[in-house]
Amino acid sequence: MLRIIPLLMLIIVPAYAADAQIIVQRSPLAGFQYYGGKQLWDDMKIGDVLTLVREPENVHDANAVRVEWNSHRLGYVPRRENSDVARQMDRGAPVKARIVRLTQARNPWQRVEFEIYVDL
Repeated sequence: MLRIIPLLMLIIVPAYAADAQIIVQRSPLAGFQYYGGKQLWDDMKIGDVLTLVREPENVHDANAVRVEWNSHRLGYVPRRENSDVARQMDRGAPVKARIVRLTQARNPWQRVEFEIYVDL
């Protein structure tokens, strides 16, 4: 029986590892109230893929990373949390994002939470 366990690990672990991810950061969405998020709210779901777009020429923040859902601008990675993500995107790292929480909150900073991750 003990000989079978290592063999099973050789079969199971690679299959699981193919779907493994490293979560780089979890953040509230900045600027949601300015980019038409209210019109998209009913269509957004937890787990939805988000697109991250670097904006190095942004006049307000050279590290700006725009967050989009289905080609609609939702907002930005918060300024206080965007420098590492911007640097990795500038280096060509395949960073990805998804919605992890949607809350009907009064404070727009509490409405959408997303995580940034990389696939292994």
